[in-house]
Amino acid sequence: MSHNNISNHYVEGRFEQVIYSNHKQLEYRMMIAIPSEPPPAEGYPIIYALDGDAVFATFAEAARLQTRKPHGYDPVVIVGIGYPSREPFEMSRRCYDFTMPAEVQNLPARPNGQEWPEHGGADAFLQFIETELRPAIEKQYPINTTRQSLFGHSLGGLLVLHALFTRPQAFQNYAAGSPSIWWNHHAVLEEAEAFEKSFIIEGNLPRLMLTIGADELPAMVKDAEQLAERLLPLAEKGFYSEMVKFCDESHVSVLPAAISRVLRFALSSNHKG
Repeated sequence: MSHNNISNHYVEGRFEQVIYSNHKQLEYRMMIAIPSEPPPAEGYPIIYALDGDAVFATFAEAARLQTRKPHGYDPVVIVGIGYPSREPFEMSRRCYDFTMPAEVQNLPARPNGQEWPEHGGADAFLQFIETELRPAIEKQYPINTTRQSLFGHSLGGLLVLHALFTRPQAFQNYAAGSPSIWWNHHAVLEEAEAFEKSFIIEGNLPRLMLTIGADELPAMVKDAEQLAERLLPLAEKGFYSEMVKFCDESHVSVLPAAISRVLRFALSSNHKG
């Protein structure tokens, strides 16, 4: 893997780094928030946040406040995965990275009337995170590899569900915000079915949090609620999942509330997050 720092400038514990993936040599701009506090003996827990240009600053500030002692959580490293354009939601790149392959006829018409960008690169993107990004981060910082979380919103939430259902041991905590379960005629639910039948593996089980704004599209709210209800019986097998619906929040306004709740979910010492 080739990578280079675009800035070593330290501002309140925040760094930027550019990494090129081996797959297609795609460029990613990493935003990394490092706590000022020393790491716990086992290393820092870590949260990888998709759409870093949209959520990193909120995540970093929320973490800085919520990890203050004596009552705060353990200090945490936040990694925002962003793109060179620095746009909050880089549609062409995120559409490729966060989605599974789909026939165009199985996708809804886009509101702007344009064709869907290239899509279907979810597995290549997850492979990049697991085999290139995480080793690079763990080489530079003391990370507790048993306390790793992945957060994504909208199409990013779809990617989080895909990762959970197909790579349940990749992270310990999966946080899917306003997930686009509708993608490719709800194909991710077929992955959920396979997960339900075969996910039990020796050792620690992953955990899932779903978040949604009550004022989002009714179909998206319904999809999230139905998935949450579907997964509840797995609690008997030791799989923890929860859903949080935020009143009076829409698809974008829900993000700060969801981010705050993700921190509690990822860093709380009790099982219920």
